[in-house]
Amino acid sequence: MASLTEVSPMINNLNVGDNKTAHLSSSGKPPRDLSAIRHCNSTAWLIDSEGDERYYPEGDNTTFQPVFRSGSWSDKGPKRSMEDEFICVDDLTDHIGSSSSGAFYGVFDGHGGIDAATFTKKNILKLVTQDKHFPSNTKKATRSAFVKTDHALADAPSLDRSSGTTALTALILDKTMLIANAGDSRAVLGKRGRAIELSKDHKPNCTSEKLRIEKLGGVIYDGYLNGQLSVARALGDWHIKGTKGSLCPLSCEPELEEVVLTEEDEFLIMGCDGLWDVMSSQCAVTMVRRELMQHNDPEKCSQALVKEALQRNSCDNLTVVVVCFSKEPPPRIEITKSQRGGASLPRGWIY
Repeated sequence: MASLTEVSPMINNLNVGDNKTAHLSSSGKPPRDLSAIRHCNSTAWLIDSEGDERYYPEGDNTTFQPVFRSGSWSDKGPKRSMEDEFICVDDLTDHIGSSSSGAFYGVFDGHGGIDAATFTKKNILKLVTQDKHFPSNTKKATRSAFVKTDHALADAPSLDRSSGTTALTALILDKTMLIANAGDSRAVLGKRGRAIELSKDHKPNCTSEKLRIEKLGGVIYDGYLNGQLSVARALGDWHIKGTKGSLCPLSCEPELEEVVLTEEDEFLIMGCDGLWDVMSSQCAVTMVRRELMQHNDPEKCSQALVKEALQRNSCDNLTVVVVCFSKEPPPRIEITKSQRGGASLPRGWIY
C-alpha cells in the first residue's frame, strides 16, 4: 500500500472535475431458462499471483493477438439520479507511449452522490500508468492506484466525504488482462459461449468478507456493513472510514485476477450490480454472443443488456461495458448429437 506521504501531494495533480455519461435503453432478450454459473474455473492461461511466469496449456495458439473494441450503455433506471460512471480506452498508446497493444476499462458504481465515481473515473488510469511499478508489475501498480484514489478522495476539499464508489477495472497489455475489483460490480469473460467470472461480488454477507469485517470490529445488519452500506469494499466513504491509517472493515483493497487471453476468449462484460441482481452471468454471455453474431456491435450489446435488466425490474442504476477481442463476430459453434449425449441443451447454448 502507498504511504500517506506519497498520496497527499498528488491531490493537486488529480482531476476533480465533474462529467457524466448516460444513455437511454433499447431492445434484446436473452433466454431465461439458464441457471447461474458462479465461480467456475477458467481455462484461460493463469498467471502466478505474485510472479510474472505464464502457464500455457499445451496445444493453445500462442500467435493469437487480440484487437480491442468496446461499447457501453447506461441508464439511471427507477432511481432519481445517476451515480454510475465508466471509462473505455481501446488504445493506451497515448497513455503509456508503447508500441505494444493495450486497453483500459472501468465501471464505477457510486453511492452517496456522484463525486467519488466521477473522481475515480477521471484519475485512476493516470494513477496506474504513472505508478513506479508500471508496467513491470501491473498488480502492484493497480493496488497502489486504488489506495491512492481512496486517500485522494479524503484529501479533496471540494468533494463530499460521504460519497463512495465501487471500482471494477480491466487493464490489458498485449494478451495479459488484469481484472481489479473492489465492490459488487462484476467482470465476466465470454469463452466460446461459456461464462467465466473473473471477479467476486464483495457483499457483506459473503463468507470471506464477513470474516474480515468481524475481525476488524465491524458488524452486519440485514446485509449492510455497520447497517450503512450494502458493499464490503469501496473507495471513498470517509464518513465511515474515519481517519487515514485507521483500521476499518470497509476496505479499498482490490481483489485481482489475471489471465492471458486466447482465441477462445471472445469478449468481456463489465457491469454494475444493477445488472447482476436480475441476470446470471451465463445468461448475459449467451445474450451478448447472440447479439454479436447478428450485428457485431458491442455498444448495441451493452444497450440490449441494460434494456433487458430494466424489463426484469432492476431497481438500481445500470451501466454495462462490453469489450470484444476480435474484429470478427463470434463463430458459430456446432455441437453434434453424440457430443450432447443425446440430451437437449438449454435454449441458446448451441449457435
